[in-house]
Amino acid sequence: MPFGLKVDKPILLGSAFIVIILAVGTAYTLTTQGTATFLSPTYLLQQLHFGAFLGVTAAGMMMVILLGHIDLSVPWTLAASAMLATAIGGLLGDVTCIGVGLAVGLFNGIGVAFLRVPSMIFTLGVNTVLLGLMVMLTGGHAPQSAATDLMLFLGRDRSFGFLPHSVVVWAAVSAVLVFMLTRTPLGRYMYAIGNKEAAAYLSGVRTRMVIVAAFVMCSLCAAIAGLALAGYSARAYQAMGDQYLLPSIAAVVLGGTNILGGRGRYSGTVVGVILIVLLQSVLSVMQMEEGWRQVIYGAVIIVMLLVYGRGQRVES
Repeated sequence: MPFGLKVDKPILLGSAFIVIILAVGTAYTLTTQGTATFLSPTYLLQQLHFGAFLGVTAAGMMMVILLGHIDLSVPWTLAASAMLATAIGGLLGDVTCIGVGLAVGLFNGIGVAFLRVPSMIFTLGVNTVLLGLMVMLTGGHAPQSAATDLMLFLGRDRSFGFLPHSVVVWAAVSAVLVFMLTRTPLGRYMYAIGNKEAAAYLSGVRTRMVIVAAFVMCSLCAAIAGLALAGYSARAYQAMGDQYLLPSIAAVVLGGTNILGGRGRYSGTVVGVILIVLLQSVLSVMQMEEGWRQVIYGAVIIVMLLVYGRGQRVES
């Protein structure tokens, strides 16, 4: 089942790690500050605000991973769409941002589905092309322009004084993708292609169009994340998407989606996003050196994948 009431081991494992992270963070703040900062609603809502940008990006990444592919053009799809939007400004800039996401996704999908180029190679090349184009257009500097009103609304503003609109965007994207995965033929086709593309094709599935659709969804999610992130930062800048590539892949895989495709539940991706955001926050609060932060961050991901992998082998 892609999304349901049944809880699988990756979700249980991820949830357990979230509890451990919160416990460690709470113990640390109680010892050093005398307050349980990590359990306060304000802190948790703040982390959801930060995590929403990763959540939207990971949602799109899950679509291509379900097919057994990968999209390495996400960083500069996110950055290029936001940079062009802020450079143009206004409603036209917002439309341009979404248009860039659709165009990149369509190009990636055609390259992988019709030209049969391995997705890792093709999307990495597209990422490099986007980087080069942005350097040419901006002269190697961030565009001297501010975020649009829509960007500020999505990325920075709140409703009722506490609910970040970025979280609402993440929830809306999640609802659309969950409905698509569980209630439409497209969702069933994606799982079928991930399990065996040749078998799905022989069953009458238009596999190439499904692959194109998945890449379009991935790039569109990256563009939406760029739109909101530029609003949160009040500007767009080069490399703003670099920090979202590996975490988005890690969130999907830690949530139980098979990196080879065919199996995964969106609820697991949500758990993976929350785990990664809280882990990064705890390591930052502890004021560790950057080197140790990366070591611990990577070690936790490796341990979880090893435990999950062992569980899969025992069941098989």
